[in-house]
Amino acid sequence: MRIVALAGGIGGARFLRGLLAAVGPQDEITVIGNTGDDIHLYGLKVCPDLDTVMYTLGGGINEEQGWGRTDETWSIKAEMKEYGVGPEWFGLGDRDFATHLVRSQMLTAGYSLSQVTEALCVRWKPGVRLLPMSDDRVETHVRITDERGTRAVHFQEYWVKLHAAVDAEAIIPVGADTAKPAPGVLEALAAADVILLPPSNPVVSIGTILAVPGIREAVAAAPAPVVGLSPIIGGAPVRGMADKVLAAVGVEATAEAVALNYGSGLIDGWLVDTADEGAVAAVEAAGIACRAVPLLMTDVEATAAMARAALDLAEQVRK
Repeated sequence: MRIVALAGGIGGARFLRGLLAAVGPQDEITVIGNTGDDIHLYGLKVCPDLDTVMYTLGGGINEEQGWGRTDETWSIKAEMKEYGVGPEWFGLGDRDFATHLVRSQMLTAGYSLSQVTEALCVRWKPGVRLLPMSDDRVETHVRITDERGTRAVHFQEYWVKLHAAVDAEAIIPVGADTAKPAPGVLEALAAADVILLPPSNPVVSIGTILAVPGIREAVAAAPAPVVGLSPIIGGAPVRGMADKVLAAVGVEATAEAVALNYGSGLIDGWLVDTADEGAVAAVEAAGIACRAVPLLMTDVEATAAMARAALDLAEQVRK
């Protein structure tokens, strides 16, 4: 079975770990990773979502945080602070720095982001084929109004520095409209047996991937069933502040509303948590097959059960 998953950061990475546990060694998983969270810091290209997937599946993630490296040290960050070089609000550990140095060095030498990602995965052996959504530069920005007036800030500044404490007025994936899908992305979608939308942020993770011209169209036109899993349980995001960015695009923070925002033209099936079983009828009335199952990723086995439920639903709605 050829499975393609569109994935953001922590939620996507942890779901993929369960997916790997749920399928057999003969199955092939291709992950199309969000690069809208990418940011340039200290002259380095940082790809938080790609790295979170790579570290999580490769056994190097800080499990407590869900991001960054395990057994991390912070000497470089401390030295940068002594030089007065920021930003101080974004933490890059010493081990993590090495990844960004290698990536930036290869990009400067003329390699594409796809080629660099493939090379980094040689070390981490994530068990999936990890593709960036695009080799072109795309950065998600957020329009806010605060004491400094109305302005746009990088998504990382909004999320990490400001902790989404101010309302997001608009989400702008800068560069997405002129970006091209990375090599292999459209081909993987066309050849897939199943396409999954993990419980990643539907606006700034999966939504940004779908904003790259050609990707949404390829998902919608794929002969494979497309099944998503709700990142919202009981009217609140499982992790993070997805409700803030959902409000910016006029979508209520409910499992039902997120499904309807994707729409029956994109997804064939939708899983909600048992706490949201009341949403099943409304989602199905919109032409999307819906099931209620436990969706809390408490451990790998619970996450594998979620993945199996998604694959089972895919079989039920196969086109």
